[in-house]
Amino acid sequence: MRVITTIKEMKEFIREKKQQQVSIGFVPTMGYLHDGHIQLIRSARAENDIVVISIFVNPLQFGPDEDFDIYPRDLERDKKIAASEGVDVIFHPSTEEMYPGKLSVKVIVQERVNVLCGESRPGHFDGVATVLTKLFNIVEPDRVYMGMKDAQQVAVVEGLVADFNFPLELIPVDTVREEDGLAKSSRNVHLSEKERQQAPYLYKSLLEAKKLLMEGERDEKRIISHMKQFIEENTDGNIDYIEIYSFPGLEKMDKLEGKIIIALAVKFSKARLIDNIVITLS
Repeated sequence: MRVITTIKEMKEFIREKKQQQVSIGFVPTMGYLHDGHIQLIRSARAENDIVVISIFVNPLQFGPDEDFDIYPRDLERDKKIAASEGVDVIFHPSTEEMYPGKLSVKVIVQERVNVLCGESRPGHFDGVATVLTKLFNIVEPDRVYMGMKDAQQVAVVEGLVADFNFPLELIPVDTVREEDGLAKSSRNVHLSEKERQQAPYLYKSLLEAKKLLMEGERDEKRIISHMKQFIEENTDGNIDYIEIYSFPGLEKMDKLEGKIIIALAVKFSKARLIDNIVITLS
């Protein structure tokens, strides 16, 4: 396994592999790899000749009061995990390598961002789309693997790929969870012991909503109210949002039908957790 830190070397590697006509699977990450990332890597490994992962904590997607400085980083640990899963290359550029000067062009996302995390994190998805545009051009992957835990991100990137005609296939991969249902996340390490015990109730609240839907409930306000009460009774977290939209369009619906997403975000003392489920209603 190679660790590449410069764009020049990465592009030279890709050029060589393209000449050999091998397929390239790409998993973009911010590092501190967990089982969710491992599932993405395994999916890429099963479907491609070469697997590249990026490890880059992208400053453009963090707001001024967010956790960029304390975002967990451990490259040596990540290298061991990646090597054990058969990764061929880790692309690990510095901030200066990716952004050597002030950007003269930035990607602005106009759809699918004024709800969920996008509403409370203005500019976040502009930063995501900008760095992915760079990474897609550097790595030139045939397939890109992203987790459905960040379902809004998947929806935004689907639009990015379509609008900019990137010659790649976006592969969404199901959320990987702990045994108690908590979605795997690098931010889980910031939960206190008590908060870690409470955090699984976020997913349980989504299952409560699914149960109501399967029983025929279609009143969005009743479903959200039930979830809110369930979370408030079982956790000390502060609810950022609980929302229901069409997926992947992320639009409000007059009637709950077709493919929908139920998504939430809850703030604990040092971690903001997100989760969602996607359901197809008849």
